[in-house]
Amino acid sequence: MTPQLAQPADAGEPVSLEFEDLVRRHQGMVFSIAFHFLQDRSAAEELAQDVFLQLHRHLHSLESPEHVTFWLRRVAAHRCIDYARRQKHPFLGLDAAPEPQAAARTRDPFLARHLRRVIASLSHKARLIVILRYQEDLTPNEIAAAMGIPVATVKSHLQRSLAVLRANIVRVIGEVRP
Repeated sequence: MTPQLAQPADAGEPVSLEFEDLVRRHQGMVFSIAFHFLQDRSAAEELAQDVFLQLHRHLHSLESPEHVTFWLRRVAAHRCIDYARRQKHPFLGLDAAPEPQAAARTRDPFLARHLRRVIASLSHKARLIVILRYQEDLTPNEIAAAMGIPVATVKSHLQRSLAVLRANIVRVIGEVRP
């Protein structure tokens, strides 16, 4: 028997999402967070597998599909940071990492490569916040909830990270004129 979501106390009909359906529905999101943070396909696959193993163990305590999504983002974010902290060696260089299959093509590959390097140089927390904001399109409130940190911390990390990115881009291509 496959685990199903817990039934909220006030609901009339059971939530019929089974574990397999949840994996199919959310595997792209979990893998995307892991891959964009780690820049290593095999490590991202391993991390995603670990996240879904934890989901299987905790599925009985999750109350709704929205709670599952929130829980998966939070666990994936924390596992990314845990993985990065355990690494003895620096991350694989972004130039050496394979491009994701669905990556959007940029007009300037030099600029895109430089931008990936600068993002990779951010602290673990700042990099994850940038990925969740601009890759996963989460709001600062959603990021704060997923990471268990104050919204002001998310906003300050975003502000500092964007300043670093802008300064590096200006240094590489010069001042952009509107």
